[in-house]
Amino acid sequence: MAGCRGSLCCCCRWCCCCGDRETRTPEELTILGETQEEEDEILPRKDYESLDYDRCINDPYLEVLETMDNKKGRKYEAVKWMMVFAIGVCTGLPVAAGSGIPEIKCYLNGVKVPGIVRLRTLLCKVFGVLFSVAGGLFVGKEGPMIHSGAVVGAGLPQFQSISLRKIQFNFPYFRSDRDKRDFVSAGAAAGVAAAFGAPIGGTLFSLEEGSSFWNQGLTWRVLFCSMSATFTLNFFRSGIQFGSWGSFQLPGLLNFGEFKCSDSDKKCHLWTAMDLGFFIAMGVIGGLLGATFNCLNKRLAKYRMRNVHPKPKLVRVLESLLVTLVTTVVVFVASMVLGECRQVTSAAQVGNDSIPLQVTSEDVNSSIKTFFCPNETYNDMATLFFNPQESAILQLFHQDSTFSPVTLALFFVLYFSLACWTYGISVPSGLFVPSLLCGAAFGRLVANVLKSYIGLGHIYSGTFALIGAAAFLGGVVRMTISLTVILIESTNEITYGLPIMITLMVAKWTGDFFNKGIYDIHVGLRGVPLLEWETEVEMDKLRASDIMEPNLTYVYPHTRIQSLVSILRTTVHHAFPVVTENRGNEREFMKGNQLISNNIKFKKSSILTRAGEQRRRSQSMKSYPSSELRNMCDEHVTSEEPGEKEDLLQQMLERRYTPYPNLYPDQSPSEDWTMEERFRPLTFHGLILRSQLVTLLVRGVCYSESQSSASQPRLSYAEMAEDYPRYPDIHDLDLTLLNPRMIVDVTPYMNPAPFTVSPNTHVSQVFNLFRTMGLRHLPVVNAVGEIVGVITRHNLTHEFLQARLRQHYQTL
Repeated sequence: MAGCRGSLCCCCRWCCCCGDRETRTPEELTILGETQEEEDEILPRKDYESLDYDRCINDPYLEVLETMDNKKGRKYEAVKWMMVFAIGVCTGLPVAAGSGIPEIKCYLNGVKVPGIVRLRTLLCKVFGVLFSVAGGLFVGKEGPMIHSGAVVGAGLPQFQSISLRKIQFNFPYFRSDRDKRDFVSAGAAAGVAAAFGAPIGGTLFSLEEGSSFWNQGLTWRVLFCSMSATFTLNFFRSGIQFGSWGSFQLPGLLNFGEFKCSDSDKKCHLWTAMDLGFFIAMGVIGGLLGATFNCLNKRLAKYRMRNVHPKPKLVRVLESLLVTLVTTVVVFVASMVLGECRQVTSAAQVGNDSIPLQVTSEDVNSSIKTFFCPNETYNDMATLFFNPQESAILQLFHQDSTFSPVTLALFFVLYFSLACWTYGISVPSGLFVPSLLCGAAFGRLVANVLKSYIGLGHIYSGTFALIGAAAFLGGVVRMTISLTVILIESTNEITYGLPIMITLMVAKWTGDFFNKGIYDIHVGLRGVPLLEWETEVEMDKLRASDIMEPNLTYVYPHTRIQSLVSILRTTVHHAFPVVTENRGNEREFMKGNQLISNNIKFKKSSILTRAGEQRRRSQSMKSYPSSELRNMCDEHVTSEEPGEKEDLLQQMLERRYTPYPNLYPDQSPSEDWTMEERFRPLTFHGLILRSQLVTLLVRGVCYSESQSSASQPRLSYAEMAEDYPRYPDIHDLDLTLLNPRMIVDVTPYMNPAPFTVSPNTHVSQVFNLFRTMGLRHLPVVNAVGEIVGVITRHNLTHEFLQARLRQHYQTL
């Protein structure tokens, strides 16, 4: 990387050069981890590690397959189903954890965010959300169920705990990114199902908001896990609250109750076709309000990142205390000054049934609040502020003629402002319930205006409150499919399907015109390289060769330990191509050095030709090809001659024609190598992960130059996965225990057949392959089998593609 000044800047996991800061566009500065000082700056991108959903079918994995017959395969599937059920049961039991939805969304998208599925993270958020909700902050406890379910899904099938190291069982088969990500998908879905009593909505949530890879088997397991979580929570809540164990009366933490008209009111309908016009208008307004909420919250988040987070942690605590103090003062002052005392004897309507409210201590404490109002009256503002958020939502949904339009408008403005300020402070918090309550107030306000000032007395206020809640929540989070099903399942009213779906679609389209959803905004602020569902059409003007990283760090099938240690210590790449060089005088090189000879022989044994394949098939059928074919496919390597005394490898080093990059730790190829040496043709044979290389070094898997590679010790699949997910670090390795001249044969442990693309592949095809298959690295291989570059997640982000597209236009 000649020409780089100071510390290395990486645009992806594969090194690239830093240029002058003044000539960079905002997107390029984001890719390089730098910022601009303008108001519209794009915050720096961090070096997040990608998950690898592609299965590495190497020799240890094949050994497991050979020992697994149909009976063992069925046992393996049975254990997987038992784990899914256990995740659902365990997720149904916890009722508090921090939100974490943006981070879980990133994990399901294929990005490893450090620490989000740790046991101590769950414990901290459990206690944090208890105190934040009990302290009166405008936060929800239903949203954090998604994170708690994901933590359970990530940890339970591992049969071990990093925090509790004594908990460890010998069952390595689920210790991979692929299996762990599937269980996290099931856990997140179970969290939604337990929170809202919506198992189908939870399944769709994992599909819509997170997982890039999905199949039929995963769908069935996730649905089963969601059902298990729903009925587990229902069983315990019904038994604890009503004492009737096994009755299943409370399906979720948040239930919207039953929407129905009075039997005596024949003109009442939940909604009519004429109401759809009002619902569409509410969707537009909800989208605008959601976009405003997201814009204000993004500015607050940026301010915190610049002025609060860099300071000592005490400043974050003080900010949380300030928000709590202001919230408390606003609630008391608004209830005392702005609240309206209304007559209790005016017969509050519950589902349009006239039921007089009896003034009892139980009613005052649980339903209505007098709060300095005279006898026989209640304070409508205090009734909304001083009740639990779930109770306030039920009042807005089902109690008619309870709140004045002025009270609803003031409550909406105050709650909107405080909820926007609260979301993002350093306390565990959820956003679902505050958004539902804020939107329900907006919907009831619309219903009151239509009834009182326009004369539409036939409308059902609860329906408008529900549509308002859906409109505002959809405008904030921009969810459509899963949120529609969640709301339908929470109301137990299928007739609401059409108006809820239309409202959410309109709210999403309106909000998307201005900005992204709140979760996507916070993902972007953290610099996580999240991949969208598809690329823009104009990106097909680019090809794989336009976005790949051509400057590679690679290893050979047989490499010395000193070379591997140097490569691992001087780079931050998480995978390395396994290559051999293309040389015209290979037979001469095979004579002088066992290491070079092994690499060349591996290359020749890896070459497959049509003639050679026909010869093999003909011999297997006891028939022989013609003499012409036999001569043409004669691929036997001549036997090695005795090694010459002079060290051919040392001569190559002195002539600087060495095929081994970074053979010595003090040698830097970016400083001394010529362009031809750095970008010499390389035949691609597979990919080897950093974790695999470090594991081989730690366990002493190597052989001496005087021995055959067959003498190298072999590791099993269980031994390779034993340290997952925290493999040893190369900097913690004791080099005195290693012989630098020993050779490591990486071929049994590499992925010999990863997904590859041609340099001429269009970006949309590259993007779809990378996202749908959950890849971590995508080699670019030309027509003759030579690797010319590698594509990672960072090469497919929107900012990187935009920068490359501008360069493409400039070249034209």
